[in-house]
Amino acid sequence: MHSPEHCFTPFQQSIDLQTLPERFTFPFYYEPHPLCLQAAAELQRHLVTQRNWQHNFGLDGNTETATGKMFGVLVVQNAQGEIGYLSAFSGKLADQNLLPHFVPPVFDMLAKDSFFLAEQVEINQINARIETLEADPQLAELAAQLKAAQQQADTEITALQGEIVAARKIRKQRRAEGEATLAEDALQDLLAALGRESIDEKYRVKDLKRHWREQVSRLQTQYDALVTQIEALKTQRKQQSSALQAKIFAQYRFLNAHGDEKSLGELFSATPQGIPPAGAGECAAPKLLHYAYKWGMKPLAMAEFWWGRSPKSEIRQHQNFYPACRGKCQPILAHMLEGLDVDENPMLTNPAAGKALEFVYQDEAMVVVNKPAEFLSVPGKTIEDSVYLRIRECFPQATGPLIVHRLDMSTSGLMVLALTKDANKALQQQFIQRTVTKRYVALIEGEVDQDEGEIHLPLRGDIDDRPRQLVCRQHGKPAETYWQVAERKAGRTKVYLYPKTGRTHQLRVHCAHVDGLASPIVGDDLYGVRAERLHLHAELLELNHPVTREPMCFQAEAEF
Repeated sequence: MHSPEHCFTPFQQSIDLQTLPERFTFPFYYEPHPLCLQAAAELQRHLVTQRNWQHNFGLDGNTETATGKMFGVLVVQNAQGEIGYLSAFSGKLADQNLLPHFVPPVFDMLAKDSFFLAEQVEINQINARIETLEADPQLAELAAQLKAAQQQADTEITALQGEIVAARKIRKQRRAEGEATLAEDALQDLLAALGRESIDEKYRVKDLKRHWREQVSRLQTQYDALVTQIEALKTQRKQQSSALQAKIFAQYRFLNAHGDEKSLGELFSATPQGIPPAGAGECAAPKLLHYAYKWGMKPLAMAEFWWGRSPKSEIRQHQNFYPACRGKCQPILAHMLEGLDVDENPMLTNPAAGKALEFVYQDEAMVVVNKPAEFLSVPGKTIEDSVYLRIRECFPQATGPLIVHRLDMSTSGLMVLALTKDANKALQQQFIQRTVTKRYVALIEGEVDQDEGEIHLPLRGDIDDRPRQLVCRQHGKPAETYWQVAERKAGRTKVYLYPKTGRTHQLRVHCAHVDGLASPIVGDDLYGVRAERLHLHAELLELNHPVTREPMCFQAEAEF
């Protein structure tokens, strides 16, 4: 049985010189508070020294079964006024939900008396019956016989119809010869005989079709009887799984600072998908907050960090801090933060305020600008200020959509915009046909061994944590980048990047992923460590003028 004393951890080192946070952490974009940094450091020491459980994080070189894990710390003030922290892990750890030092899950599906285990056994039994029926040799044999019968029926019927067509031509010829040579009585006898032959052939086709229809129907009935059993079991499995899922959603009930409680189903009912995604409610952040509220602790600050080897699809750096995932946690945390004084959402602040666009080139057809870092290319959901809006204000007479291509908000550098519809079409065609040369310069962490190379890592959006991108070889879109080393210095590498495709965050992921350069770009707040800015700049752009077709080259040096 968990209790506040069981999970509340007093700080091992004095915090007398630390200032308590004025407001609680905005969980989706934050800098860890010093108290969170201290709590995380103490938890990491615990992960290294504890001997109560074993989990392969992939830190000792054994990467075959390695799985890193997201951990969270929540700095709290307990009912006695003491400052300490709570610890949690996302999902399961060492195949367990309950481990010493960590808060329990909001609902423990693995508890011995849990309805989940009993009902999961029933569903597993249905799965076993389905697998047995699908593996039954009779099912495969009937499927093969049915296919063979259908093919044989088509073959014989087609052959007979061919014979009849040939016989019809012969009868037509005999009829013509009889009409030319035979007397009336003999001609009538011939015509009657030809008619009987025609009728006999129709009956032959009819009989053959009936024969094969009966054969195929008999086999189909036997085959359908087995398939019907399987489909009935699948329907039963679906119904029981849906009922179990709804029952589980109802058990996950989350408190907030007001003491209000809402279930997982309630919290996701207003979302576009309408139901919680897999794993919702199992992340560290909601576990921590729920436990604090349950035991009367006041949440002060929170942070989450990754420990261990990165997943193959995601990019997670060992010991780096990360925001809460939006897909699984935003509806939950929006409720759980009610009643807390929370830091403002920095993403609602216009990052382009006070920044000016540098015009590199302009004529009647096009404009080339040097976009500052942290400046939107097009209006966002909450912020309209952008390159598009600035150009629209500067050139109110411009026609067409203006935007030809985009740069990520955090990326600085050259952008070309079209001032007429024809120019926009001509420029877009060059980007589509990939005749435009784009060169980016980036400063990445670590020194790259090779001098150049190509990266092929297909990408797709992370539906649970937008705007992050995943490497996905099954469903991702092809993404290709050629790179060259420009300089190595002080443990970092300056590289030139030539994207052959233009996927979202392509260069950032290709640099950071273990199968790419395995070195995140300096200042990458999504795939690396945040700094004063993202050190990625679109410095060179070569294209043909949309009207004159004259080759043009633009270059803007990076400020970093």
